[in-house]
Amino acid sequence: MESTVQENNPHFQATEMSTNQQSSANFMGKLKQNLIFRSKWAELNGAMGDLGTYIPIVLALTLASDLNLGTTLIFTGVYNFVTGAIYGVPMPVQPMKSIAAVAISNPDFGIPEVMAAGICTAGILFLLGATGLMQLVYTLIPISVVRGIQLAQGLSFAMTAVKYIKNVQDLGKSKSKGERDWLGLDGLLLALICAIFILIVNGAGEQQIENQESTERGNMRKRVKKIIFTLPSAFLIFLLGVILAIIRGPEAVKRFKFGPSRIEIVNISKQAWKQGFIKGTIPQLPLSVLNSVIAVCKLSTDLFPEKREITATSVSMTVGLMNLIGCWFGAMPCCHGAGGLAGQYKFGGRSGGCVALLGVAKLVLGLVLGSSMVKVLTQFPVGVLGVLLLFAGIELAMCSRDMNTKEESFVVLVCTSVSLVGSSAALGFLCGIVVHLILKMRNMDRDGYSCSSVLWFHRNP
Repeated sequence: MESTVQENNPHFQATEMSTNQQSSANFMGKLKQNLIFRSKWAELNGAMGDLGTYIPIVLALTLASDLNLGTTLIFTGVYNFVTGAIYGVPMPVQPMKSIAAVAISNPDFGIPEVMAAGICTAGILFLLGATGLMQLVYTLIPISVVRGIQLAQGLSFAMTAVKYIKNVQDLGKSKSKGERDWLGLDGLLLALICAIFILIVNGAGEQQIENQESTERGNMRKRVKKIIFTLPSAFLIFLLGVILAIIRGPEAVKRFKFGPSRIEIVNISKQAWKQGFIKGTIPQLPLSVLNSVIAVCKLSTDLFPEKREITATSVSMTVGLMNLIGCWFGAMPCCHGAGGLAGQYKFGGRSGGCVALLGVAKLVLGLVLGSSMVKVLTQFPVGVLGVLLLFAGIELAMCSRDMNTKEESFVVLVCTSVSLVGSSAALGFLCGIVVHLILKMRNMDRDGYSCSSVLWFHRNP
C-alpha cells in the first residue's frame, strides 16, 4: 500500500526522476572527463604506439585469410572509442595473436573458424568476468609471475621487431624473405634513423629534469631541448611511413573505392565451431587471461594508480562483449594487451582520448575507404613498423624491474625463459607458479609460513 501511494505521489516521482537525471549526468560527465586530452601532441603521438602490432597482424590476416579490412576498421574503431571513454586510459585494442597465427599458418583455418574461435574465447572471458572468477584469479596470482609474463611478452615483441627491421617480410605468409637492403624506401638505414630519432626525442621514457641555467646560452639550450623533447616522434614516423607507402605504390591510390565495405553476418558451420574452438580458442585463452586481462590490469595499476575502476572483472567483460558482437560480422577477434598499453604510454598516451582519437581515425578510414586501402598498406615500410614495435616491447619488458628480492627475480626469469623457449605463456605461467610455491615451502619454517599462507599467494594490489 505504501509503495503504491509513493508511486502515485507526484513529489516522489519528481524526486526519483531528478535522481536518475543526476546519475545520468554524472555518468556522462565521467565519460567526457575520460576523453579529455592531457596534452594534444602527446596524446596524438601515443595513439601511434600500438600500430607496430596492429597493422602487421591485420594486414597478414587480410592477405592470408581474406579478412574484411573495412569491417575490422569500423568495429575496432568503435572498440577504441568506447574503451577509451570507459576507462580513461590508453586501453589498447589488439588482435588475438594466437588465433591470428593459426589462421596465417593454416590455409584450412578460414574466416568462419577465426570468428568461431573469437566468439568462444569471448564467451568464456565474459563468463569469467561476470561471475567474479577473473578477479579472484587476478588476486591470487603472485606479482613475480605477472612480471614474468610481461617480460616474456615484451621480449617477444622486441625480437619480432628486430626481425621486421632486419629482414624483408612476407606478412601474408608470416615469413622472412632474406636480409633487408641498407638503402631504399624500406631499407635498414631508414629504420635505424627512425630508431635514433625516437631515442633522441623520447630517451628511455624518463621524466626530463629541468636544470637551472642562468646564462642566455643555457636558456637557449633549454628551449631547444624542450622543442625536441616535445616532438610527436611516433606520429611523425607513422606519417613518414604513409608518405613512403604512397610513393612506393602510387597505383594503389588510384584504386581507392569510396564507401564502406559490405558488412555481412558470417555463416559458421558446426565443423567451423569445432575447429575454431580446438585450434583457436584453446591456445588463445591462456594468453588472453594472462596478457589481455591480468597483465593489463597490473600494468594499468602501475601506470595509473588513481584509476580504481580498471578491474579484472571489467576488462574481461569488455573483451568478451567486443567479440561477442563484432565477430558475427567478420571483424577481427580483438583483446586488450599489456604491450599496446605500454607502447601508447611510452609515446605519451595518458588519457582515454588517446585511443578514442585512434578509434575515430579507424572508423573514418573504414567508412570512407573500406577494404580498398589494403593495397596501400602492403606498401607501408615494415621496418618502420618494427621500430615502433621495438620500443613498445622494451617499455613492457621494463615493467619487471621493480622486483626487490632474488627469489622474485628468479621466478620472473624462470617464467620468462619457459614462455619464450616454449612459445607458450601458459607453460611459462605454470612453471612460474610451481617455482613460486616450491620457494615458499622451502622457506616455510624459516619465515614462519603456514601451509595456508603458502597456497594463498601474494596478492596483487
